[in-house]
Amino acid sequence: MKQKRPHWRRLDNAAKLFSAASTKHDTRVFRFYCELKEEVCPEVLQQALDITVETFPIFLSVLRKGLFWHYLEPSSQRPEVREEYREPCSRLYIRDKQTLLFEVTYYKKRINFEVFHVLTDGTGATEFLRELVKNYLYLAHQDDGLAQVSLQPEEMTIQDQEDDSFLKYYSKTMKRPIKRKPRAFQMKKHRKDNQQLQVREGVVSVKEILKRSRELGVSMTVFLTTALIMAIHKEMSKMQERRPVVLMVPVNLRKFFPSASMLNFFNWIEPGYDFSKGTVPNAKGTVPSEDTTSVVSSEVPFETVLESVKQYFQENLTKEKMAEHMSELISLEMHPILRLAPLELKNLCIHAGAKFSEKNVTAILSNMSVVQMPPEYVSYIERFGVYTSTPKMELCLCSFQDKLSLGFTSRFDTENIQRNFYRILREQGIESEKIKPDFPEPGVPGELEMKVYKIFTFCCLALAAFLIVTDINYHPRVRWTLFTAGGVASMWLASSIGFFKRYNLLKNAMWQLLIVTGACFVWDWLTGWHGWSVDLVLPIVSIGILISMVIISAVQKYQAKEYMIYLVMAAGYGMILPFILLLTGAVHKRIPSMFGSLFCFLFLIGLILFKGKEFWEEMQKKFHV
Repeated sequence: MKQKRPHWRRLDNAAKLFSAASTKHDTRVFRFYCELKEEVCPEVLQQALDITVETFPIFLSVLRKGLFWHYLEPSSQRPEVREEYREPCSRLYIRDKQTLLFEVTYYKKRINFEVFHVLTDGTGATEFLRELVKNYLYLAHQDDGLAQVSLQPEEMTIQDQEDDSFLKYYSKTMKRPIKRKPRAFQMKKHRKDNQQLQVREGVVSVKEILKRSRELGVSMTVFLTTALIMAIHKEMSKMQERRPVVLMVPVNLRKFFPSASMLNFFNWIEPGYDFSKGTVPNAKGTVPSEDTTSVVSSEVPFETVLESVKQYFQENLTKEKMAEHMSELISLEMHPILRLAPLELKNLCIHAGAKFSEKNVTAILSNMSVVQMPPEYVSYIERFGVYTSTPKMELCLCSFQDKLSLGFTSRFDTENIQRNFYRILREQGIESEKIKPDFPEPGVPGELEMKVYKIFTFCCLALAAFLIVTDINYHPRVRWTLFTAGGVASMWLASSIGFFKRYNLLKNAMWQLLIVTGACFVWDWLTGWHGWSVDLVLPIVSIGILISMVIISAVQKYQAKEYMIYLVMAAGYGMILPFILLLTGAVHKRIPSMFGSLFCFLFLIGLILFKGKEFWEEMQKKFHV
């Protein structure tokens, strides 16, 4: 029996940050992939994907905007497998374009699964990719005797998958003292052309890493964290050592709090080392080196940094610490002033806060842990790998069998740090194999569109400037030059809105309603105020835009959830504004305004009467706090 999904759901705590902070060059998209021992068949992969989304229907969602928060809504769209065609970890969420927040592509022997972090975290992505690869291999080799197996618990429900574990384990009583964090060292290498994502990958033996880590008495994550800190330090000057090297290390909270959720459920810690003092920044009980001068003037031993990082992990990687940090983040989200702030203002504040927090971190290390597959499927798989888009430098890890895949990503020219990292591993007795990423040549249709728009903007600006200069020099009796320049400016404004809102025709129409009526008010005022803008243009354009929205919705076969809010906004605008102008006496010809307000009022009443359920559902989604 197919389980029923809710009509919409709120974003979890981490997803609210990702939805606000994502940009063109910080897409918050990560890639999990599987390298097979055979070429990928796209037709079979499509079948496997269709089966997989039936197991995880929560992935069939689109991100929508409310007045106070974003939210996720089920979508009837179905993902289509494509051959890899663009830069890895390119953005999946484009404002006003309702598309799925994940994508499955293939290239030669590789199956790629890319997902926007709003939808899930590393654990959820791992489960989806495991299921996808299992389904693909079964369909491709069932005739060879490969048996179908189940990777997910039979009793798992949609409610389990969509459980917001942040709220489940949130406690108001959990508080921790606020500590001022020191500014961390920031890498400032030259960016590559067009800020393209640089991907560098390597593979090491899991057995060798574990053997050396156990010899040193630490976990593999502590060992690799220390190696990355040391690799970064080797590129620092003495002046730069005034700032500590700090890493952000995400932590899977499912290891501390039982959860089967496929949503984001992670936290992070920030281990590091201050090479100027010989201490871990903000670590409780850290004892500086007795001879600080010797620490600064010579290379710090690997074991010294390792011991400090180990101590930091022991103190901070506990259930109590994770609970305190988690509750701190959610209490900020629950703050009444923040909750009632409009979404666009929230986005600006969250984006600014994220940028400010970036200064406390040098780089990121994310361990996605072990990927396990049924024994009978292992022989078909070469390895799994993972990496992510990042504004800094990030090292992502995942292991399969004896292969630990290391994925370095950066938009900076930082090959020296990767070289240092592998050199440190070699000094510790661990050999590595560098893998040259194999990608197809990406297309750039978006850049061509933007180039055409910039040419159009330049032409409009040049024409308007020419007309203004002509008016200044010749002073025509009828100021046709200024009127024409104003017309060009109006055309550019309307066209720009149309270009940037082209993915959403109804939003485009709403913007055109605001621009056309607003521009007419300005024109009327500049020409001596004859009142034609409020007497005729406002009611006529309001009714016209409302009718065009209905036609667009019918032609495009939009569902009520897609057109409802725009019809409500257009009807409200066409009803309330003329009514206010009538009361204030700004309208000279009352009949058009009265009929325009009446038409919009009746239209709004009709929506409530005939689409009442959809109306109230949409209002609940758009105005939830």
